[in-house]
Amino acid sequence: MPEAVKLNVGGAVNAALARCLEEMPETILYGEDVGKPGGVFGISRGLQKRFGDRVFDTPISETAMLGAAVGAASFGRRPIVEIMWIDFSLVALDQIVNQAANVRYVSEGRTTAPLTIRTQQGNSPGACAQHSQNLEALLLHIPGIRVCMPRTGQDAYDLVLSAVACEDPTVVIENRTLYAGAKEEVTIGGEILPIGGHRRRRDGDHATVVTWGSITTRVLDAVDRLAADGLTADVLEMVWLNPFDHSAVLESVRRTGRLLVVHEAARTGGFGAEVVARVVESGTVLLAPPRRLGLNDSRIPSAPQLAAALIPQTEQIASELREVIGWTHAGDGS
Repeated sequence: MPEAVKLNVGGAVNAALARCLEEMPETILYGEDVGKPGGVFGISRGLQKRFGDRVFDTPISETAMLGAAVGAASFGRRPIVEIMWIDFSLVALDQIVNQAANVRYVSEGRTTAPLTIRTQQGNSPGACAQHSQNLEALLLHIPGIRVCMPRTGQDAYDLVLSAVACEDPTVVIENRTLYAGAKEEVTIGGEILPIGGHRRRRDGDHATVVTWGSITTRVLDAVDRLAADGLTADVLEMVWLNPFDHSAVLESVRRTGRLLVVHEAARTGGFGAEVVARVVESGTVLLAPPRRLGLNDSRIPSAPQLAAALIPQTEQIASELREVIGWTHAGDGS
């Protein structure tokens, strides 16, 4: 039966993993330090004690972990693999792109690869270039890979469950800066939802802001600042990036006539460009040129002050949104 409990994001993920292991006997959970230590971020703490050898540690080899996951998934298991940092998944791109994404297609649907990769990305103080990259656009370029990015405790719980239950290989991208945050009410034990969908975080009339990941919090702060001046915006947090809820974006933009996409990933080649392109290709009438706001094209420095100068901050988002809204006012003389 569903019940509401107080959990932070890390606790919500742990609760979701425990439910998967309890209710889906074909599920296994593994990765570097996932078992006895409980994960480098403590997310799988206590799960090996509860579920025994279905939760285990692996050598430091992302290639081996994901290669084994493809094989296990093809023969009836439902592996959940933790890759500490998304940066480290790059050594296993062959297993993700050439193997997992292709299993259903090359077997004419006779075999699937219901595996889940849990990982995290984003900048935190001192993380530096090899631990701060936001790489969702690389995965979104590959047909056959599902991608989601939870931010709240409720979404962390729900999306992990949806990912593990999905018959396609799915990557759940979390953010380590959120794991130990404040506890909030999370409903656990409810129905496992199908993949897909978005979260409407604000309602407004003057613009549509599309965003995802931890930077959504800054977007919401920026929109709330503008509300004090009578400027309102729809804020759509796209917790699922594949499948992507294009209809929700188009519906909002057709009403507001303005679009701003904000993500922490690098601006050039970021998924924001795809969102803008699809809105433009739809023929939707826009009252202002659509805009993207992302990381300045640079490696991420270790110094927090320098990183903050490159990654969009609340004031920069608010300023960009003011310009998107004000473009029409300047053009029509109002």
